[in-house]
Amino acid sequence: MAEQTQAVKVKKQLSSNAKKVIILCSMVALLVLTGVLNFALNSDWFSKSPADGDQLTGGDAVETFFSTYRTSRETARAEEMSYLEAIIASETSAEEAKATAETMRENLLNNIEAELVIESLIKAKGFDDAVVTMSTNNINVIVNKSELESQEVAQILSVILEETEYTASEVVVVPYTA
Repeated sequence: MAEQTQAVKVKKQLSSNAKKVIILCSMVALLVLTGVLNFALNSDWFSKSPADGDQLTGGDAVETFFSTYRTSRETARAEEMSYLEAIIASETSAEEAKATAETMRENLLNNIEAELVIESLIKAKGFDDAVVTMSTNNINVIVNKSELESQEVAQILSVILEETEYTASEVVVVPYTA
């Protein structure tokens, strides 16, 4: 009788382990499917047929670079903001940690606003697109142009110097070449 109940327990344990394996495999399959669909929908995979002979043109590559850069930057910023909000909201965080997190959140929000303003002003100067990232040590600008003349760099630099407290030596301007 004891052997029979032990056999039933082993059988139930195997079936629960089998269920867990099936669920885990299903989750992995869904994750892979999500990744494939994300790639397909973001790259217009469905809208172009292989017979068209369409290749990614320079304009598409530039547009993809700038939009991907912005998306990556926004994702990183959202994660950082979420982390800071968690510290601020936590009852177990020390007051000093909360104060530091609030200061960092305020600086992050100020940087986001300044980057958007600078990007818009650079576009207003006649550039097709630009992305700006600010840190404590420097400001980086990537401009949608294969080569920059000194006059164009001066225009970008003047915008940055007027809108921020960075010095000219802290500004890095990079032309984007596809």
